[in-house]
Amino acid sequence: MTRTATPAKRATLARWTGRKHVARVVDMTAPRSDGSIVVATNGHLALLKPGGRLVVFAPSYRASRTLEPYITLARGCFGRDVVYALRLTSNRGITRIGAGGSVSKFARLPGSGLLNGIAYDGTGHFGHRLLATSSASGVTTVFAIDCHGAVKVLTRRAPRVEGGVAVAPASFGAYGGDLIAPDEVAGKLYAIAPTGNATLILSSPVPHGQDVGIESEGFVPAQYSTALVSDRLTPGNPHPGDDLILGLGRAALSGAGVTAGQLLIVNEGGTDTIAVSCASSCHAREVATGPHEAHTEGHVVFRR
Repeated sequence: MTRTATPAKRATLARWTGRKHVARVVDMTAPRSDGSIVVATNGHLALLKPGGRLVVFAPSYRASRTLEPYITLARGCFGRDVVYALRLTSNRGITRIGAGGSVSKFARLPGSGLLNGIAYDGTGHFGHRLLATSSASGVTTVFAIDCHGAVKVLTRRAPRVEGGVAVAPASFGAYGGDLIAPDEVAGKLYAIAPTGNATLILSSPVPHGQDVGIESEGFVPAQYSTALVSDRLTPGNPHPGDDLILGLGRAALSGAGVTAGQLLIVNEGGTDTIAVSCASSCHAREVATGPHEAHTEGHVVFRR
């Protein structure tokens, strides 16, 4: 069932603040086994250590500095602490970055359009595969990639989506295990099933539009200390960005009513943030805001 919610009173909202300056930061992964977070920055990768130090990682990795080469961690047969990155140029597909920093081409994704989303299916409804999205002419192709690099097209006709797509935990009501993906332009949130069928699950209660609407996603875990999101410098944009990793502490999110299992989604322009729950039907509520000039990208991740 599609629902639209009334924003929470402004006085109750938590606030994103700058935690670390990072040049052209575009995405981050969940923490590795050592607690480090892999950061996509200015066409390279770095490790954000638990103490806050940023160090070079995988120096031979190169990616677009102007596009959005999103990244994710996978588990199981994909390898421990291995990063998978969208490869947007030069034989488009997925690049594999080993735990020690080795770099190799992992899978080629057929067709055209812009690769604009990547997530790992930790729930298992998609067979514990990597999922990637590619959009063109107002529709989205969804790919599923196994740990040997074999590619299957799940659909070529999903609605237009992009950003920090994420697979829902089993607790996310009727959409548990589905790929949850936002459309920033129309402010719509979709659930895409393993069959390729897409369902509109709600309309965002915060502003939408190109480079404005819902973009960055992350499901709130049971244990974490801080939520993090990328705020990339984007000169000439109405929301020009700050080259910062923005953070929100657990106490602030809890005070705004955010609980484990909810989906946290941040607007690309201005950091308006909603929490989505889908236990029986889906509901969204505004829970946080931040710098108006912020330009968020990629996934919302949670530091331990």
